[in-house]
Amino acid sequence: MSALVPTPGVDVIRVRGIRALGRHGVLPEERERGQLFIADVAVAVVPASGDDLATTVDYSQIAQRAREILAGDPCDLIETLAQRIADACLALPLVRAVEVEIHKPEAPVGVSVDDVTVHVLRERPA
Repeated sequence: MSALVPTPGVDVIRVRGIRALGRHGVLPEERERGQLFIADVAVAVVPASGDDLATTVDYSQIAQRAREILAGDPCDLIETLAQRIADACLALPLVRAVEVEIHKPEAPVGVSVDDVTVHVLRERPA
């Protein structure tokens, strides 16, 4: 995950490996038993002014919001899950853009795979 990069006037905060049991998927057994979901989140933010948490985005808020969504209301698609997390991050006033990667390592795809992911990049509307 590396689409967001720091530039003059924009810092990037990354929180990787946010984990939760979720009940997302189109198959009934995915909804019944649940499975591990992992989110990696990066936000482009206005640079902090000074050494004060109030002037930046608290990355614990990003982690907590993402975890709540991973463990929350089920959806069929991990694309929808990524969008929900992106929307929650963009609701924070200092966030200009967000990048979310959802990992579904136990996805029932019928063959052995290490991981299934979806990666979205969203910007605050102008």
